[in-house]
Amino acid sequence: MHKLLYTFLALIIVTGFCSCFNDKSKTAGGMSVNSVEGFSMSASDSVMLARQRDSITFEAKHCYGKNYNFVVNTDTLHLFYQQPEEIVSQYVMTDVLAMPVDSDSVKVFYGEPLVVADIRIMPADTIDSVWVQVARDQYTFGWIHESDLLPSVVPDDPISQFISVFSDTHILWMLIAVGSIIVAYVLRFIRRKQAKIVHFNDIPSLYPTLLVLTLALAATVYSTMQTFMPEMWRYFYYHPTLNPFDVPLVLGFFLFLVWMLPVVGLATIDDVRRHLPFEDALLYLCGLAAVCMVVYVVFTITTLYYIGYILYALYVYYAIRSFYRQRRLVYYCGNCGKALHSKGKCPYCGVMNV
Repeated sequence: MHKLLYTFLALIIVTGFCSCFNDKSKTAGGMSVNSVEGFSMSASDSVMLARQRDSITFEAKHCYGKNYNFVVNTDTLHLFYQQPEEIVSQYVMTDVLAMPVDSDSVKVFYGEPLVVADIRIMPADTIDSVWVQVARDQYTFGWIHESDLLPSVVPDDPISQFISVFSDTHILWMLIAVGSIIVAYVLRFIRRKQAKIVHFNDIPSLYPTLLVLTLALAATVYSTMQTFMPEMWRYFYYHPTLNPFDVPLVLGFFLFLVWMLPVVGLATIDDVRRHLPFEDALLYLCGLAAVCMVVYVVFTITTLYYIGYILYALYVYYAIRSFYRQRRLVYYCGNCGKALHSKGKCPYCGVMNV
């Protein structure tokens, strides 16, 4: 498994050096904003340049722009046929903060794709000054407030959708509930059957402890970015990447931990398979998965309240202490080669080792 780890690290380094350079000074159309300065421009060119600058400014602040793709993430989303000016003037003149009736709207449903067709800023709108026109197809399109749109859609990217699922509060509480039930059941079973479980009655392998510590650190870094660097995380959410070398340092470290999880997970499964019979190995991995659920939720939530940092330091100390106290094996059976805690009768083959 050490060769697998070295190969994985080498692939990350090669990917980083081979990644494309992103020139931040260029717009989506490939024209630099500064490249037109110093040249005489007509009135239409000036208006076009102003619109491009407004578009760049909006996209830099809101992390999305025209032609950006979303997927509906709610049961029903209402889009209004009327122009934003008509809608705003309607409820400004009547002094009623209400949207038009459903007869002047079109519905889009869960899972349907949407593309941003236009964006307008309406300073007179006291509800939300940003209006977004989105289209499902050439026959289904309409306007909606940004504040109504964004909570009801997710970016059309599997990474963004994965982040959205695991950021849901209901999912977090469900994970901690299911994980706690499974851990309680496994611990009860272990006491009766003397089965193996990480941290308590573990196998002589570092990989399970390394897996839960890596997951706990990833959850801590994830919550840290949401707390102290929300704009960076917001941009990553709308423009995700798995390349740890093409993002800021903290985000790159988080992506490195994410890459480490499947590698250490495969190493864990392989080591568990070698140390335990199939049924015991399956029970051990189920218990390990439950511990990972609880660890992820606990450190994700507690870090938001700054308790997670102290808790993680204590958890690292406890995990390493448990590893050296319970799983440090210095003897090997002379017959079957299995690792032993001490000399004497081998629990695997029954041979006496002296």
